[in-house]
Amino acid sequence: MITFGPAGIGGLKEAIFNLEKYGEFGLKACEIAFTYGVYIKTKEDAEKIGKRAKELGIKLSIHAPYWINLNSNEKEKVEGSKKRILDCCRVADWLGSKKVVFHCGYYGKMQPEETFQNIKKQILELMDEIKKNKWGVELCPEIMGKKNVFGSIEEISKLVNETHCSFCIDFAHTLARYGTYDMELLEKSFQQEKWHCHFSGIEYGEKGEKHHKLTSEEEIKKLIPLLPKNKEIIIINESPSPVEDSILSIKVYNKSIK
Repeated sequence: MITFGPAGIGGLKEAIFNLEKYGEFGLKACEIAFTYGVYIKTKEDAEKIGKRAKELGIKLSIHAPYWINLNSNEKEKVEGSKKRILDCCRVADWLGSKKVVFHCGYYGKMQPEETFQNIKKQILELMDEIKKNKWGVELCPEIMGKKNVFGSIEEISKLVNETHCSFCIDFAHTLARYGTYDMELLEKSFQQEKWHCHFSGIEYGEKGEKHHKLTSEEEIKKLIPLLPKNKEIIIINESPSPVEDSILSIKVYNKSIK
C-alpha cells in the first residue's frame, strides 16, 4: 500500500484549513516542514491540528529545521542541533505524529567512519531523551543527495541497525547520489515493513543534488513499478508544488494498480 501527501501544512492559522483541503484531494499524509524553526509552540495548537488530521485520516510527520549538524567541531552547534530535534519530538508527541525526519550533518574534514561514530553517539543520546520524556516518536535520519554530506544508503542503514532508530528514504536524493533509484540496495538495506519516504523531481550533477524541481509524470511512472509490493509506504512530495505533484502521483498510482 502506498500513501501520498505533501511537505508543508502552511502557517499555524491556515494549518487546519489546508488539512481539510488535502483530505478533499484524497491526500492521506502530510509532513509539517519546520524548515526554519519550530513554529507550533503550544500543546493546545498541536493537539487541535493532530485531532483534525486524525479525523481526516491524514498521517502527520515532521521535518526538523535544516540548521542541524550532529558532527560539528563546535559543541554548541551540536547541542543546538539536538535541541532543535528534541523540540520537534515534543511537538510530534503532542500532534500524535510518529516520525521526525532530519538531516544528520556534514563530514567536514573528518573521515566517514569518524563522522558516523559521532552522529551515532548523538542519536543514541537523543533516543535516551525521547525515552525519558515518554514521547511516542521515532527519529528518521534521511538519505541525502549530495555526495559530500553524511547520509548514504549504507550510512543510514548502519545507523538504523546500530541504534534502532527509524529512517527516511528520499528517492530523489538516492537518484542524485547514485544515478539510480537502486531499489535492490534499498530493499536489502531496509527490510522493515514500513517505509517513510520523500520524492520529487531533482536536478543533479557529478556532486549529486543541485535542487528539487517539479515532479514529472514520467519520473512518477518510473518510480512506482519499482516500489516493493509487500510494504506500507508513505511518500511525501517535496517539490516546489507538493500538493499538485502528490495528486498527480495518486492518479498515476491508481492507474498502475487497475
